[in-house]
Amino acid sequence: MSAMRDLYHFTNIRSARNVTRGKVNIIGVVLEHGFPRQTKGTDWYYFVRIIDETHNDPGLPIQIFFETMAKSPRVLSPGDIMQFQNVTMKVVGDDVCAVYNKKYSSFALYNGSDGSVPYQTSERFRERDLDKRFVTDLRRWFQDFPIDQGRNDISIARHLTEGEHFDLFCKVLYIYDGAESQWTAFVWDGSDAPPANIHKKLSEEMHQPLALHVETFSLARDVVCSFPTLGTVLRVITQDIEPDFLPLFRTGGWIKLSNLLCELYDGLWRVVLTQYSRIRFASYGDRFRPVPQRLYDERLLRNPRSLRRMPQWSLPWPSRITEVDFDDDCEFHTLMDVVTSPEVMVGYKCVVRVVSILPCRAMDYHFPVGICKIRLTLEDPTTRIHAFLYAEDGLKFFEGSSSDEVLSGMRNALLGAAANIDGDEGEDTPRNPPWVQVCLRVKCETEDVLESREYMVFGTKLRA
Repeated sequence: MSAMRDLYHFTNIRSARNVTRGKVNIIGVVLEHGFPRQTKGTDWYYFVRIIDETHNDPGLPIQIFFETMAKSPRVLSPGDIMQFQNVTMKVVGDDVCAVYNKKYSSFALYNGSDGSVPYQTSERFRERDLDKRFVTDLRRWFQDFPIDQGRNDISIARHLTEGEHFDLFCKVLYIYDGAESQWTAFVWDGSDAPPANIHKKLSEEMHQPLALHVETFSLARDVVCSFPTLGTVLRVITQDIEPDFLPLFRTGGWIKLSNLLCELYDGLWRVVLTQYSRIRFASYGDRFRPVPQRLYDERLLRNPRSLRRMPQWSLPWPSRITEVDFDDDCEFHTLMDVVTSPEVMVGYKCVVRVVSILPCRAMDYHFPVGICKIRLTLEDPTTRIHAFLYAEDGLKFFEGSSSDEVLSGMRNALLGAAANIDGDEGEDTPRNPPWVQVCLRVKCETEDVLESREYMVFGTKLRA
C-alpha cells in the first residue's frame, strides 16, 4: 500500500532538489531537451530539463537511461509537459539532478497546449485521474510565464565561426521535411552572418559552379517570399539523429539551439544539429519580443535611412572599386529584396560580393568581339544569385579596357583574388571579395517560378 500511496504523491521541483538520494515523483514543463545517443556502454541516454512554479531558473536536469532507442522518450516540442515516477535525486558536481533508472522509473509526455491523454508513456507508467489536474495547472501557469531572454543568453548569426560549436537564439521560418537526409529548418535572428573566403578554383566554375544555396531542393516562390529580406536565413541540418527524433519546431516561434556545429559549404553557412545538441523553449509565436527581434528593430531605425539595408559587414561604406549611376543617398536594397520583389525591369542599388565569374579568363571580356555575356555570382548576407553582364553594360563595366593585363587586374580586384591568378591555371589561394556597389534589374518570364527570373547588372563601372 505504501508504494501505491507514493505513486499518488508529487514532489515539486524546489522540494525535490533538497532530497538526498531519495526517489520522487515529479512533473514539470520541458524547458530544454536533447537527442538520444548511445553511452560508452550498452545503454542509451536522453536529457531533459523541466521547470514548475516553484523552481524555474535554471530548472531541474533529468538524466534518462534506457536499454534501446525504441524506449527513448521523444519530446515533440519544448513546452510540453513531462511526468516522472520513481526517479532518484542525485548531486553531480555543484548541481542537483534527477536520474531515471531503466529498471524501476517511468514517464509520460503530454502536449503543452491541450489534451489530457499522454502522447507517449513508458512501459511501467501507471496513469491516474489525479494527473490531469496537475497537467492543467501547469499549462495554466506556463501560459503567462515570462521565459528569461536576457542579453547574456543570446548568440547571433553574426558570430558564426567555422568548425566551432555555438548557441543560437532564432526564429523558425520554415521546415522542409522531405527525404530523411534532406530535413532542413530555415531560421533567422535578424543579424548578418560573416562573409567567408572562397576556396573553389575559378577554373572549376564552368563544370562545378559555386552553389547558390546549401539545400539541394528548390523552395516554392511563396515560401521564399515569406522570408525576411534583411538578415541571414540560416539552414539547420541534422547529423546522426534518427528520423523519428527529428525536431518538430513551431513555425513562427523563437527557440534556443545549443551546441550547434558551424560549417561552410561553398562559402555558405549552415549549422548542424547533432546528438549532443539541445533545443530550449523561448516563446510561442509573437507573444514575446525577444532580444534579437529588438536588435533587428533598432537596425531598421538606423540613420541615415539609406544605410539601413546595407550589410553590417560592409559598414561604414563598401569598397570604391565600383561606381554606380545611383546617387550615394539613394537607399540600398538586399539581394532578397530583389529576388522577392514583384517589380521587374526597375533598378536596384545593392552592396554585394562578387564571389565568382564565368568565363574566368580576362581574354574573354572583350565586348562586343568576344562572348555576348558574362555571368557574375553575387552574394550578400541574405542570398546568392547569378547576374549577367550583357553587351553595352559589360563594356561599361570594364570601362572599355582592351588590355588583357588590365582586365585581369580588374577581375582580381573584384574577386579579392591573388595578383597572379589567371583563370585557366590552378590557384589554391582563397579569395576574399570586397563589398562593392552594383545596380541590378530583373527580367521575369513566369511570375510564380523563381528560376525564371534573370538578374542583370547595369549602370555599374569597375575602376582599374
